[in-house]
Amino acid sequence: MTESRSGIYTRITNEIIAAIEAGAGGWKMPWHHDGSSIARPMNIASARSYRGINILALWIAAHARGYGSGIWGTYRQWGARGCQVRKGEKAASVAFWKQIHGKADDPGETIAGMEEDGGSRFIARGYSVFNRAQVDGFEEPEAPRLPETERIGHAERFFAALGIPVTYGADAAFYRISEDRIHMPDFGRFTDAVGAYGTLYHEAGHAVGAAHRLNRDLSKRFNNQTIAAEELVAELTAAMILADLGLAARPRPDHAAYIASWLEVLKNDTHAIFTAASKAQAAADWMHARQPGGGASFPATQEKETA
Repeated sequence: MTESRSGIYTRITNEIIAAIEAGAGGWKMPWHHDGSSIARPMNIASARSYRGINILALWIAAHARGYGSGIWGTYRQWGARGCQVRKGEKAASVAFWKQIHGKADDPGETIAGMEEDGGSRFIARGYSVFNRAQVDGFEEPEAPRLPETERIGHAERFFAALGIPVTYGADAAFYRISEDRIHMPDFGRFTDAVGAYGTLYHEAGHAVGAAHRLNRDLSKRFNNQTIAAEELVAELTAAMILADLGLAARPRPDHAAYIASWLEVLKNDTHAIFTAASKAQAAADWMHARQPGGGASFPATQEKETA
């Protein structure tokens, strides 16, 4: 028996709610991280992430100085890579506790303190480190790119029919109301095609709510929770459309985990999820109505239904 469109919407919504309540997964942006300061800082020599207090110290340094990279190293470590720390650059400090082994191992190392643990003597060795943004001669390896051949034809055509302006090349995905335009990272920055289209249709969900389209106003209904509710509507819209396009007949864990970050503020309103699903339904219907033939039909799911 073929499932109706409304049945798909209801099932998708219910399964997303179930996944939220089960605490599914941890949200991860679908495109490769570009190494900005919000990433866990990494050492250039070991390719390992910094730990503990050093993460906070380097986050703070990167934020304060406007660095766009999460890669750090001592003067000598950068030199070993054929790079040169620019004259006058100010170092940040990190520390590692380890047993005493005589002299400092690195010219950037200083003695910060000493502790004893069960008879063993440990010393906090301080290191002066420099960010990727402070050196010359370093070329970061290019991250693998999703090939253009991975684009999905009917998903592209469906979006094109909406008539919503979109610009690629941004560092993040967002819809800017003042421009009535979606800004997206390049397709190649995504790890998979479904992730790319899920993000695109999430932003399209926001755009459809604009005053000259559905004129969606959640402020009276949700008051100070308007932003959370709007994000919920956009994500449910994306899940519904992906299902209709045969790309996500079942909710993916990252969809559920994304919504989970907003769910806590909606817990006090037992009807909030139903309102959000209704608004998402309206947005999905608007998108279908813009398709050739008025959205009377949509591609069958590519996944077989099971009883």
